[in-house]
Amino acid sequence: MTVTDVARNFRVVMDGIENTREEIRLTRNRKTIARIVPESAEQTALEVFGDLYRTLDEGTGDALARAVESARRSERTSWPAVDLTDTHQSVNL
Repeated sequence: MTVTDVARNFRVVMDGIENTREEIRLTRNRKTIARIVPESAEQTALEVFGDLYRTLDEGTGDALARAVESARRSERTSWPAVDLTDTHQSVNL
């Protein structure tokens, strides 16, 4: 899509990106100069880390599950501190 087309139809273009979740390449003189990329869908921590639980050793997985449950109960905006030093696997985040 040309830069001129986007400028003339900005609202329609933004609505299209939101609805189709597809990126648009902006061109000028037949050369791509930029991309408009839709924002990633919001996910909860449980959705993001859900599959991670199955890949960790038992101690680390349990620590992660406790942290998630604690965060759910308290509805905090930040993760509570969890001591992972007693597990067999170190986790680098």
